[in-house]
Amino acid sequence: MYNIKIEQDLDPMNPRKECDNLGTLICFHRRYSIGDKSDYVSGNFASFDDLKNAIIKTENPAVILPVFMYDHSGITINTTGFSCPWDSGQIGFIFVSRDQVKKEYGWKRLSKKRLSKIEQYLNGEIETYNQYLKGDVFGFIIEDESGEHVDSCWGFYGYEYCKTEAEAIVKNILASEANDKAELQHTKLVDKT
Repeated sequence: MYNIKIEQDLDPMNPRKECDNLGTLICFHRRYSIGDKSDYVSGNFASFDDLKNAIIKTENPAVILPVFMYDHSGITINTTGFSCPWDSGQIGFIFVSRDQVKKEYGWKRLSKKRLSKIEQYLNGEIETYNQYLKGDVFGFIIEDESGEHVDSCWGFYGYEYCKTEAEAIVKNILASEANDKAELQHTKLVDKT
């Protein structure tokens, strides 16, 4: 028997700084430093439409999505917006240039299907960053029945993902133990004949 302990990762990796990302996340907020470092300065734009036009002119994006924040007892972000007009609003954009997409995937042509795939990918980057911002990052510790440490791993974005991975590790441990036991029994049978 094995016990799985799932705990919040108190020192998670920032996916915008420590991971490779396809998209570039440009955000402006008075109180929070969110997104990627860039040469875009909030004071240079009168509106998010102005910022979007500058990104389109400078970066030639294959996909550009707005990024919104809800700030109430913690922050959360997405690309679709929030229903609360008082505590939420747009804070920027996530985008990827056509040249970068072609280079990354080796595509010469960007079809609607391929652009949809890129849009899903950028939404996934925002979802992961949102989990980081909310503290929705976990790790697991696996112990045997006597409380001895067997395995552990940290940095899973989302509780369910962490739980699924920990259960898969325990399943592999149990399968390996069963296989070792079967081999041992087979060896004993061979020794008797």
